[in-house]
Amino acid sequence: MKNTKKSVMISTEKIRPFEGHPYKVKDDDEMNSLIESIQTQGVLSPIIVRPIENTDEYEVISGHRRLHASIKAGIKEVPVLIYAVSRDEAAVMLVDSNLHREHILPSEKAFSYKLKHEALKHQGITCGQVGHKSRDDISDAESGRQIQRYIRLTNLIAELLDLMDEGKIAFSVGVELSYLDDQLQYDLLNEIEMNDCTPSYAQSVRMHKAYNTGVLNRDCISVIMSEQKANQREMFRMPMEQIRKYAPKATEKQLKDFVIKACEHYKKYLQRQRDAR
Repeated sequence: MKNTKKSVMISTEKIRPFEGHPYKVKDDDEMNSLIESIQTQGVLSPIIVRPIENTDEYEVISGHRRLHASIKAGIKEVPVLIYAVSRDEAAVMLVDSNLHREHILPSEKAFSYKLKHEALKHQGITCGQVGHKSRDDISDAESGRQIQRYIRLTNLIAELLDLMDEGKIAFSVGVELSYLDDQLQYDLLNEIEMNDCTPSYAQSVRMHKAYNTGVLNRDCISVIMSEQKANQREMFRMPMEQIRKYAPKATEKQLKDFVIKACEHYKKYLQRQRDAR
């Protein structure tokens, strides 16, 4: 079957999502807006598909959200562009068509790079090391080292990946934690949930090093996570000029003493007010 450059209409019942694709199709506000748009204007951009071998069905290469919205909108047929490509070729096309998106989650990017890397390996384009030729073959925007780091994230348990996607765990922290085995990751997750805290980069590095030396266990994780992080200490800040107008010639240390004494004076004032009642 030759590639079809002109779009054709195909029943949504014959179109399947790309098996194992890394992108999350969510029923959120953006999806609701897309459904409304399709209901009023139809599918403006054709969905790109490939024929599934030995069937009369098709697999999505680009357009999973459009397909989902069309089905939700009750659309029975959608415009498609058919590309007769292998699954590995389709995987590369799928990743390349999605990496340019404005909003892409860390987990989506991680599994995208892994999917494309494996597809290229099957085609014999890359060698055993993911860093080799990865700038040319996997991403035009990121180095081979960075791609390696993203692929490391696919070793995280789903719950830690979700915390990354929610912005509660930093990318660099996730990379370090990805070296821990699943059980230790679940032990860490238990600490996170019990104490409502997440590890800092320094703590994640310590856990990684402890794991490499064979001494990391649940108790060790608990000790590391119980340490107070600098960014968790309570701080009070206000513009310096708001204080300096009361002591314009004071040094920084004198200003701190000034604020503390002012607080002590105000505390005594409040106590006198309560005693007078």
